[in-house]
Amino acid sequence: MALIRSFATVGGYTALSRVLGFVREILIAYFVGTGMVADAFFVAFRLPNMFRRIFAEGAFNAAFVPLFAGRLEDGGATAAKAFAEQALAVLLTGLLALTAAAMAAMPWVIYVLAPGFADDPEKFALTVELGQITFPYLLFVALAALLGGVLNSLYRFAAAAAAPVLLNIFFIAALAIVVPLAGAPGHVMAWAVAAAGIAQFLMLHVAAARAGMSLRLPRPRLTPGMRRLLRLMVPGILSAGAMQVNLMVATIIASFQAGAVSFLYFADRIYQLPLGLIGIGLGVVLLPDLTRKIRGGDGEAATASLNRGLELAMLLTLPAALALVVIPLPIVVVLFERGAFDRTAAYATAAALAAFGLGLPSFVLVKVLQPGFFAREDTKTPFKITVLSVVANIALGLALFWPLKHVGLALATSLAMWLNTGLLALALRRRGFFALDRRSKARLPRIALASLVMAVALWLAQEALNDWFYADPLTRITGLLLLVGGGILLYGAGALLFGAVRIDEIRASFKRA
Repeated sequence: MALIRSFATVGGYTALSRVLGFVREILIAYFVGTGMVADAFFVAFRLPNMFRRIFAEGAFNAAFVPLFAGRLEDGGATAAKAFAEQALAVLLTGLLALTAAAMAAMPWVIYVLAPGFADDPEKFALTVELGQITFPYLLFVALAALLGGVLNSLYRFAAAAAAPVLLNIFFIAALAIVVPLAGAPGHVMAWAVAAAGIAQFLMLHVAAARAGMSLRLPRPRLTPGMRRLLRLMVPGILSAGAMQVNLMVATIIASFQAGAVSFLYFADRIYQLPLGLIGIGLGVVLLPDLTRKIRGGDGEAATASLNRGLELAMLLTLPAALALVVIPLPIVVVLFERGAFDRTAAYATAAALAAFGLGLPSFVLVKVLQPGFFAREDTKTPFKITVLSVVANIALGLALFWPLKHVGLALATSLAMWLNTGLLALALRRRGFFALDRRSKARLPRIALASLVMAVALWLAQEALNDWFYADPLTRITGLLLLVGGGILLYGAGALLFGAVRIDEIRASFKRA
């Protein structure tokens, strides 16, 4: 039950961040729409945001937490703190060099990331300028990721989970207050990103100090511990960032279709809600839990934790995925169709959302399965699997873009992540690190059945309420609430009826929490 309690902490703050993120996207859709400024900003923001996800939710955490936790267990807080301080010094040095180089080379970076923009000099120049403003966000958010890893290893999950909320608060303030007064929404959003990175770092610095981990900044030295950290990080950057690499490939190809970058961006923001709430939360909680059990020699307990993580992931993700596939248009219409975001954009975004929805379970399962390798200080195996999935994504993206346009890119990303998931599970099983236990074998088909019943009901209900989503905003919102609320109630009843979850387990979870 410690897994559920910790997941609830991380998931709760992540949910708040995602809800505020929806407010942010609604404001972006209203003030900016899907035109040149939107495309330029989304590409400019994608580069540091991609590294943020890799560092904060992937490679750095995967390499740092097992090493820091090991020193914490073997040598105590003093040894662990010294290791964290050296990691801070080395990371800061590398990030300063990377930031300076990226800002100087931004025109070439944008040309690689969005080559289709080169045909429009004004759009290309704006993207370069916004990229130079937003890129320093990476510096501060990566340092915040280190502090978050320290706190997570101490089982203090709240502050690191709450930090991303600041980004959305800065965005909302910029769009709701500054843009109406000053205009220039692209530049205002870019400066909001940079300021939010500084705020996140300061917040976690204070939290770490209160936890007894106020880190100094020594002279950077490549000690054996630092070399081990860097060796683990190099393959982890690709393996933990598989989804980000896939999205970057999609961005490059999408730049050749007007509006495609924006359609994919808005669809991405919607399915990021269940992904962030479930997948990222489980990954953050499982890594230190598995590390401690494996170091303690309890392989059976580690396997049981992976089973419970997988079971919880599917219990929450599968119905969400089917809902995105069945009712994408009502979701997009209610969230984004206003101002510069019209019904044509809603149809295009909904189609991409349905394609992403097909891959949602795989995105979450990757977050559950990867800690099984990272806890054993193995980042090479996920890296090799990532290379295969990225190659598959590029091939599928090129093949599907021409007949399906941006929807083909979303579908290619989903298919590549399913390949990633299958190979991770197969590798764990062959090494004896994972196998479905009796409970998971019994529960997973029941979860699938309850989800399928809900999906059929949602499709029928959407057909009955179709006219509501062409009416006034209040009627649209009411229609979506009926669909979502009814779907949740039906799925919950089905899960209990079919035995996918039991009342006594739910009660026990709340009592122990």
